[in-house]
Amino acid sequence: MKVVVQRVSEAKLWVGERIVSEIGHGYLVLIGIKKDDEMGRVEMLAGKLAKLRVMSDDEGKMNRSVGDAQGEMLVVSQFTLYGDTRGGNRPSFLEAARGEEAEPIYERLVEELRGRGVKVKTGEFGADMSIEAVLDGPVTILIEN
Repeated sequence: MKVVVQRVSEAKLWVGERIVSEIGHGYLVLIGIKKDDEMGRVEMLAGKLAKLRVMSDDEGKMNRSVGDAQGEMLVVSQFTLYGDTRGGNRPSFLEAARGEEAEPIYERLVEELRGRGVKVKTGEFGADMSIEAVLDGPVTILIEN
């Protein structure tokens, strides 16, 4: 799995003309699921995301988790994180898991985060979405699990 975490002051997600999800301060989390990724790795990833300390404390240092900062996560499936451009300019997505393989892992991650007390909003799996985000910092973290 590959995860891009961006600290945001706000983020909104649309499907067509409809706002599906929106959060205030917290993390925009883009998750790419690779072929053969195992469900068992989701628990470790959820723990890492829930405990990741890149929210600012009272002194402006990245020392709080999203929960400590009373923030939220907007978690979005993003198969394009496994785009491979080594063979040319048009990415190959052969390493990305197919939807029927990726969706249960994505859903389990959301459940695991909520089980850890994280306020989570989501996109619509497999939909063509638009995201508007105000990056805070900017702070962007890449997690490969």
